[in-house]
Amino acid sequence: MPNPRPHRKSALPKRRRPTQARIEQWREWLDEAADRFERPDFLADDPLGIPHEYSDPEDIAIAGFLAATLAWGNRKSIIRSCKDLLDRMDCAPADFIRHADEGDLAGLNGFVHRTYQAADAQKFVLCLRSLEEDGGLQGAFEKAFNGAPDVAGCPGVPDAGWALNAFKSRFFRDHEAGRTNKHVADPLKGSAAKRLCMYLRWMARPAERGVDFGLWEGIKPGALRLPLDVHTGNVAREMGLLQRKASDWRSVEEVTDILRILDPVDPVRYDFALFGLGVTGALKKPKA
Repeated sequence: MPNPRPHRKSALPKRRRPTQARIEQWREWLDEAADRFERPDFLADDPLGIPHEYSDPEDIAIAGFLAATLAWGNRKSIIRSCKDLLDRMDCAPADFIRHADEGDLAGLNGFVHRTYQAADAQKFVLCLRSLEEDGGLQGAFEKAFNGAPDVAGCPGVPDAGWALNAFKSRFFRDHEAGRTNKHVADPLKGSAAKRLCMYLRWMARPAERGVDFGLWEGIKPGALRLPLDVHTGNVAREMGLLQRKASDWRSVEEVTDILRILDPVDPVRYDFALFGLGVTGALKKPKA
């Protein structure tokens, strides 16, 4: 677990607080875009479609974690690699994590997705098996968030950077990270942790739109952070939601602080708006 440290301050005092008129303008624009893009047809070419192929919550959690881990690069390549990895697990990822023997782990040999290789997949299996004593991925993430200090000035909003660092420490507790360390991000070292934030959105946000799963009630949607990538970052900067140029954890906190003003209960639903506007090029910059 990370060492105790002072509560993180909200990013907002470091910038001029937006006017109420500006806030309402952002909310109107992003509400419309979020409604437009948070739809099941979004899943067809997205890694989130991978865990949607499963019905058992434990399979969903593990398939989703693996899919999120591999989610960088060309989308078609990501989905192809996800299917390859899960095929090697006999499309029963929860059972594979619990019961894979040396022969089963050898079946992962030859797997490659960019820099994530067979040795990393094998290490993930062992680490995920280790999490079983904490209640699996859900238990480990919920324990990390429940143990995190609140953000200063935001009662009830846990310090997600602290929580993700705690999760990483637990993930590799029983098996030395080695070369696999780079495949689990650490916000306390500045990483935007886009794939972990994305995975948590999948598992914790409400399921009524048929996109995210809403399976992890122990992590409230208001505790989530925006998965910051090139699309969401560029649109956020164009709209004035984000001032920092770097795509790091400070930027994640800055833009999420603004989104939390727009919707304190479910700020990360605007991920659909920012990502969709970026991918489609549909952004029409609001007037200042």
